[in-house]
Amino acid sequence: MSAESPIRFGILGCAEIARKISRAITLAPNATLYAVGSRSIDKATAFARANNFPPNARIYGSYDALLDDPDVDAVYVPLPTSLHIQWAVVAAQKKKHILLEKPVALNVAEFDRIVEACESNGVQLMDGTMWMHHPRTAKMCEFLSDANRFGQLKTIHTCFTFAADPDFLKNDIRVKPDLDAHGALGDAGWYCIRAILWANNYELPKTVVALRGPILNEAGVILSCGASLHWEDGKVGTFHCSFLSSLTMDITAIGTKGTLHASGFIIPHREKEASFSVASETGFDEFVTSWVPPPSDHIVTTDLPQEALMVTEFSSLVGIVKSGSTPEKKWPILSRKTQLVLDAVKASIKKGFDPIPIEY
Repeated sequence: MSAESPIRFGILGCAEIARKISRAITLAPNATLYAVGSRSIDKATAFARANNFPPNARIYGSYDALLDDPDVDAVYVPLPTSLHIQWAVVAAQKKKHILLEKPVALNVAEFDRIVEACESNGVQLMDGTMWMHHPRTAKMCEFLSDANRFGQLKTIHTCFTFAADPDFLKNDIRVKPDLDAHGALGDAGWYCIRAILWANNYELPKTVVALRGPILNEAGVILSCGASLHWEDGKVGTFHCSFLSSLTMDITAIGTKGTLHASGFIIPHREKEASFSVASETGFDEFVTSWVPPPSDHIVTTDLPQEALMVTEFSSLVGIVKSGSTPEKKWPILSRKTQLVLDAVKASIKKGFDPIPIEY
């Protein structure tokens, strides 16, 4: 198989998010839906039919059967976080490249085992943080890297909240301690943490302190929380994530010379365009009634949605590995740093909001 041939994807499980990624694989020019596996053959068959799998797609009644298929190049793993350690390791051992849904693991020790399995078997690993692959993200990064317009980063604030319905708060896997024990911190906070690290060139903070007042359900799963991240040079990042508030996805990065705002940074307001605004060396007019110069708005368009761009980039990396190169290590490193901070937030909550030192 040449590097130019489409990467053949198998999907492990029929989670709701797998519908979105199935569509993304269909849209990606270098990938194809090849197989789906579920613990129920009927469920797998229905999923394939509902999500436009090709007529010759392979349907499996177990995850093992899909992973044993020698023609599957890569797998997308949207299983509950508690199952990642088991099935990602098995997938790596079966030489399958892995697109792993976030959060990647229950803790960094588990993720290290996944990484070790991928490295020892020469397979590519990437997590499913879709917004990283939107062209808006690269454009925003250009501004943050511009010493003349943005200056030096001083602080960054991020939030991701949505108002979950009563059925979600009672029955969704993201509120079950045995399935997705991170709750809102893993589901929504992951994106906030990644954005903070992204704005700071992925330099890890020295300490992490959970904010007081987290809301937990009866099973002890986080429904709402926040934290502050602190660097030795005085930079501070804060975030808030929640299943209990109106839909909001914002970044505010403030530098010595400029400010960046982005709304809908995780999922753009519109599929094929995304916006952000910047202000640089802005002040007030004579009567302090307006900003001079005013912030400028920027719209970035894309033919493919960000999840299809993610699949395209992942598939390109897989193709490079299949042609004889070694896997790209950037993505597992970013996953690990995000997981480290997530773990520290949980530890700070558990220890009465004490500062938790971060060591890579």
